[in-house]
Amino acid sequence: MIQVSWFWRSLLGAIAFYTCIPLPAGWTLEFRRIARHAPLVGLLIGALLSLCDVCLQQIGVPVLTRSALVVVMGIAITGGLHLDGAMDTADGLAVQDPSRRLEVMTDSATGAFGAIAAIALILLKTAALTDIESNRWLALMAAAGWGRWGQVVAIARYPYLKPSGKGAFHKEFIRAPQDILLGLVLLVLLSGLQLIVSPTRPLLAVIMAVAGCLIALLTGAWFHQQLGGHTGDTYGAVVEWTEALLLCLLTTI
Repeated sequence: MIQVSWFWRSLLGAIAFYTCIPLPAGWTLEFRRIARHAPLVGLLIGALLSLCDVCLQQIGVPVLTRSALVVVMGIAITGGLHLDGAMDTADGLAVQDPSRRLEVMTDSATGAFGAIAAIALILLKTAALTDIESNRWLALMAAAGWGRWGQVVAIARYPYLKPSGKGAFHKEFIRAPQDILLGLVLLVLLSGLQLIVSPTRPLLAVIMAVAGCLIALLTGAWFHQQLGGHTGDTYGAVVEWTEALLLCLLTTI
């Protein structure tokens, strides 16, 4: 009973940390090891965005406008947490001197490259969603889930570059490979839903799972190669770019 109670406190802590979803003030939250719940929180976010998408469709909102509103809703639900990290990361990587990149990423002011990154991410997601005509709910949940699984892998796999940074506690409490496998199993099961939705096209389920996994892994590895490790900002960048790239890939299948 104690373990169940701790699990739910930790899950609620993850929801409070990663989203702006309001929780009752009297609920007890646990913030240690919340990173392991990130893929599950991603699925929750994807489900909420899917519900928003269906509601907009029912009232006759055109697909392009609907897609843009869903993308904006995703930013609102997370409070721009991951997008802000992607913007700071872009500003840091734009600096030619590697020794100054972390310093630039710490600066709260957004530079030109950060703004460009945000625009590119929003455009890519909106365009991709517009081109996905069927099973949009599955695409939204897969993108949000795999993006956050990539974050878990980055936390567990690569060194954290700023011990005093906001994301340091994630590294301290992560458990590998348990937390990685937990999210992986969850997302493979999500891809299995494709077999129920389209039983005559089993290859789609395989492609979705493999593509999501590879994009998440490669995105985290690329940022590590550029910086020699990760920070809280790059964790957010992994989420955003994995989401955008996976949605773009899903348009082709």
